[in-house]
Amino acid sequence: MTAYAFWNNKGGVGKSFLAFVAATEYAHTYPDTDVYVIDLCPQANISETLLVNPQKIHELIGRKTRATVAGYLEARLNSPFRVIEDVSPYVCYPRDFNRKLPGNLRLVCGDNLLEILSEAIRQTSQLTIPVDAWKQVLSWIKDLTVALRKQSGDRDALFILDCNPSFAIYTQLALVAAENIVVPFTADDSSCRAVENVVALLYGHGIGDPKIEAYARISFAKKAKEEGLAIPKLHTFVSNRITRYRGKASRAFEAVSETIKGTLDTLHKKHRQIFADPKEVPSERFIEIPDYPCAGVMMETVGVPLSHLQPGLNKFRGKQVHLDPEPLARYQNALAGFVKYF
Repeated sequence: MTAYAFWNNKGGVGKSFLAFVAATEYAHTYPDTDVYVIDLCPQANISETLLVNPQKIHELIGRKTRATVAGYLEARLNSPFRVIEDVSPYVCYPRDFNRKLPGNLRLVCGDNLLEILSEAIRQTSQLTIPVDAWKQVLSWIKDLTVALRKQSGDRDALFILDCNPSFAIYTQLALVAAENIVVPFTADDSSCRAVENVVALLYGHGIGDPKIEAYARISFAKKAKEEGLAIPKLHTFVSNRITRYRGKASRAFEAVSETIKGTLDTLHKKHRQIFADPKEVPSERFIEIPDYPCAGVMMETVGVPLSHLQPGLNKFRGKQVHLDPEPLARYQNALAGFVKYF
């Protein structure tokens, strides 16, 4: 069982979109593997993309047992320290709603109730009895992945966890459930700072700023270490939505990418253990995804998998949209290369 969390401490970098691509293309390539998407963002963006129609989320919410991640967490709140063995009521099959998707894809749908539940979850984690209340509560989504893995039986299972940019309790639940982290970023200084925050919040290491270093040492990372809670490793860094000029990334994108590469390579020299492959220099695991808004909008708004995109005229919401062969091929090849890292 392998689980990947898509997270950066900054919004708008394409986490949900890249999670959608990873899940759908992996499921398409490996039909004998059950691919589970767990949507731990209150905005439920990846759920909307998979199910196409936001009304379908309301349908899942309205079931007798709320068929969402919030429904599962609400059940855990009712009995905080009892593991739920049968988690099937919280799982749906996106192909039932979107026929373009592979049949081996599963979804634990996002839900805006997640934000409302977060304070109750946080308070439950701070109970003095049992003494390991924090560790048990932070493992709720990990428990969910274990139960889903059992549900898959002899089939392989892969988990894609879409995270909210914040470091709220539900983001922490997702990260504890993951073994690896995929960090998307875009060409701006705030992406650089957000990557630094990822390292500080998860591992307690400041990068260059003494004040960040001081506070990082008393953060989530410290408590996780004390409680024996496993923390995921930094797996892949994705420079997303790159603007190209004459076949090369623009200077702005190159500058930001080089800054982040240098920062992480320096960190790797001191703390190799926080990387998924300690022997590989982080800058070697950077992936560049060119920007092709026309194709990206089609995929996100009508749930079209990457493998279904065709050059030429495509019907999109009653209109004909033309996808140029050359940029589409470049876009598909880059995203397919990204999926090969899983």
